[in-house]
Amino acid sequence: MSSTPSENWSDLGRFWTMPNVLSMLRLVLIIPLFWLIVNEGTLFWIMIIVVLAIASDYFDGRIARWSNSVSEWGKVLDPMADKIGGGAVVAALTIQGSLPVWFLAALAVRDIAILIGGGIIRVRTGAITQSMWSGKVAVTAVAITALAALLRADAPVLEFCIWASTVLLAYSFLRYMVRFFSILGSTGAGQDPEHPVAGSEESSAEG
Repeated sequence: MSSTPSENWSDLGRFWTMPNVLSMLRLVLIIPLFWLIVNEGTLFWIMIIVVLAIASDYFDGRIARWSNSVSEWGKVLDPMADKIGGGAVVAALTIQGSLPVWFLAALAVRDIAILIGGGIIRVRTGAITQSMWSGKVAVTAVAITALAALLRADAPVLEFCIWASTVLLAYSFLRYMVRFFSILGSTGAGQDPEHPVAGSEESSAEG
């Protein structure tokens, strides 16, 4: 007898792969980065850690494809590292006073809602959803905003970055909401849960 999607929750394939290790490295780097930003540490070391985090994000997906080690764990760890990392940096800059509290709140609510939605889809369908291109664009905009805050950009420039990021975050959240209800509706109609929405706007598999 075949198992239900919820029974396969832990069946995410191999965990200890090089791409997944790189994603976890990105999570570890968050700790010193947060501490340095909050305590207004040397910009040189902050940028070194940021470059390492960006490099790990760049290489994990490519190594996964080169080595044919794309895993369901990677689809979980990569966006989780992006969300936790981005949230931690924005939180540190908010504590420091460089970014407004409402911006951190908007980012946190969006990311938590997307994570919960992904968990519901996993339980209901057995599928792991990947990041959408609109989400990647929004995360990039948040990174640019954080960089502008770190470099003490002029107030008009920083304000533009904040509002542009907010608009992109809102747009990407709406796209995720549309996909969430489309997947649940499609699986309810009897479509294959592993391919719940034909032509869904997903990025290539990350490690």
